[in-house]
Amino acid sequence: MSTPDVAYLVLEDGTCFEGRAWGARGETLGEIVFATGMTGYQETLTDPSYHRQIVVMTAPHIGNTGMNLDDEESTRIWVAGFVVREPARRASSWRSTTTLDEELAAQSIVGLAGIDTRALTRHLRDAGAMRAGIFSGEALPPLVGEHLVGALVERVRSAPVMAGSDLAREVTTPEAYVVEPPEGTEQIGTVVAVDLGIKDMTPIRMAERGLRVVVVPMGLTLEEILAYSPDAVFFSNGPGDPAAADQEVELLRGVLDARIPYFGICFGNQILGRALGFDTYKLTFGHRGINQPVMDVATGRVEITAHNHGFAVDVPVGPEALAPFGGGRYGRVVVSHVGLNDRVVEGLRCLDIPAFSVQYHPEAAAGPHDAGYLFDRLVDLIKVRKENA
Repeated sequence: MSTPDVAYLVLEDGTCFEGRAWGARGETLGEIVFATGMTGYQETLTDPSYHRQIVVMTAPHIGNTGMNLDDEESTRIWVAGFVVREPARRASSWRSTTTLDEELAAQSIVGLAGIDTRALTRHLRDAGAMRAGIFSGEALPPLVGEHLVGALVERVRSAPVMAGSDLAREVTTPEAYVVEPPEGTEQIGTVVAVDLGIKDMTPIRMAERGLRVVVVPMGLTLEEILAYSPDAVFFSNGPGDPAAADQEVELLRGVLDARIPYFGICFGNQILGRALGFDTYKLTFGHRGINQPVMDVATGRVEITAHNHGFAVDVPVGPEALAPFGGGRYGRVVVSHVGLNDRVVEGLRCLDIPAFSVQYHPEAAAGPHDAGYLFDRLVDLIKVRKENA
């Protein structure tokens, strides 16, 4: 029998790590991924895009500043599980209201600590993201050695895979709400933001620029979107496979047909790619963290950006091309941003319709803020449309 504090991390390929139980005790299953940020763990935990994922932090020491009420990106922790090398022994921040360990336990998030996260990350880089499980406490069967690992591997392999998963519907807001511009700010227009897993800071960044943001649940029709008289439409980040989001692709095509300015981030970038007629594909291990280098193709400027995506749009990097859907119905498109680590497409810009998107997170509440200008670009599109009305 195992001791009460032992925990096992088991991957679907049979790899097993033994560590310490941390946070809640029990069993959790999900896709295991790694995040490279050295800070911002609270924003990571509360990002709905991490729904059904077990997150491994590559930074060795996590939890120094505890948890507070200001840095949350949603109303709850969304990760399926949390793995770190060495949790902080105490929280040290004047804003802290509780420790990370206490908050994980309070929200029933099963965690594991004390393993070689560097070795685990190198394994995931080679083998790719895969299904995994964390097991501790009463979730551990009364077995030992290979019998225990074999039983846990079978549990892991019973979990659904991420490819083909339609998860955004599990995280979207149940009803619409409005984020108003701060008092005294020039009123620019109204943006309807379709919540596919939106982070709280995203509508705030738009509101700071004079945009009234109506956040709506996914599943609305084009007519319901147009009833808000939007000056622009925004599709947010979110979890799951974009290949499963056919309804959102058709909704966006209606927006593009109406020539309403469009801005999408992360999942919203993938939806734009699909609406234009391109395919998406699953990355081997994805991009997650707040230190990812991206190049603006037009200027050659390099931005350090925040990422959380395991899928990407399959578009040739190079000269402008005709968007394939409908025989060129949406005109020309160009890859606007490229990831410097692996040349993955990180942004699209349409040349004949008012639409653009990026694969990363310009709101970047935990930093960096290199990509904040993208919200200004949305404002410029709205102003041009109003001037030409």
